[in-house]
Amino acid sequence: MSEPSAAQPVLLAAVQDSPPSFDLQGALVALRDLASKAAAKARALHATAPLLIVFPEAFLSAYPRGSTFGAKIGSRTPEGRAWFERYHSSCVPVADTEGPVMSQIRSVARENNATLVVGVVERCDCPETGKRRSEYGSANPGGAGTLYCTSLTISPSGELLVAHRKLMPTGTERLVWGFGDGAGIRVVPTPAGRVGACICWENYAPLHRAALYSEGVELYCAPTADARETWPPSMQHIAQEGRCFVVSVNQFNTRAHFPDDYPSADPELKDAAPDQIVTKGGSCIVGPLGEFLAGPLWNEAGILTALVDKADIVRAKMDFDAMGHYSRPDVFGLRWDRRSKGQVEDL
Repeated sequence: MSEPSAAQPVLLAAVQDSPPSFDLQGALVALRDLASKAAAKARALHATAPLLIVFPEAFLSAYPRGSTFGAKIGSRTPEGRAWFERYHSSCVPVADTEGPVMSQIRSVARENNATLVVGVVERCDCPETGKRRSEYGSANPGGAGTLYCTSLTISPSGELLVAHRKLMPTGTERLVWGFGDGAGIRVVPTPAGRVGACICWENYAPLHRAALYSEGVELYCAPTADARETWPPSMQHIAQEGRCFVVSVNQFNTRAHFPDDYPSADPELKDAAPDQIVTKGGSCIVGPLGEFLAGPLWNEAGILTALVDKADIVRAKMDFDAMGHYSRPDVFGLRWDRRSKGQVEDL
């Protein structure tokens, strides 16, 4: 796959929205509709520039905000187990790349001639079809009852390039999501540039960021569920640190996006009116010197777009290159275990 020259314009789009939660078919419809709208809005800026579209963490089919799944230390409830089964059944069988669900997701990239980065919750109880797991991520097949918070990167031709499983689910996410491994930390060439993804609080892990920088990431995607006002400044820091473009995207949703019978410990969901905001967003696009190019967008659904010049990356690295002249490999080093490749590299 050819890469653009440094001076070629590139289109970036961040989709701040939500599908109906725990409803995979409804979420797939939302994905197709919103990607089409994002492509149309972006191409109003430039008709032919390569396009990257980024969706939030766990967009397909739910970030189970506020749910305890009936778990306390020392006990679980039958109702919580039933909700886990319902969650599991609405998740994406990533390894079945030629199956009906993944085929629909891959077709969204192809139909819009765009590189697509989308957060999914991955299930592992379906057969492996098409590409082998190790070609795009971890070789670990996972357990039939295990879910992973995963970021998919798909080429404009509909090829699955990367499936990165979140290394360390945050806090009580660990109850329902398994741990990823280093094999899914990848930066891949696309028509828009070298794309890498880092999920939510993985972005607070300095060595994880360094791994992406070491692979020459140009378009750093940060799908998240963090809607705090402290999040966008972190994205500015990462853009400056990595001298890359950052596309960070969160969901915007209300109580109406969740099932009527959804149990939640959060006051934003429990007994809330349908239009009560649950996740307020904060999506943004940031340039390699830390300037906001679009957003942050709060308290509404929307699509952020930016037309960027990749030559800005080289210009920004004149005085700081985290893995180049500023790295001091004689003093510091990064050890990275890429297990599905069967090797450990010292970088």
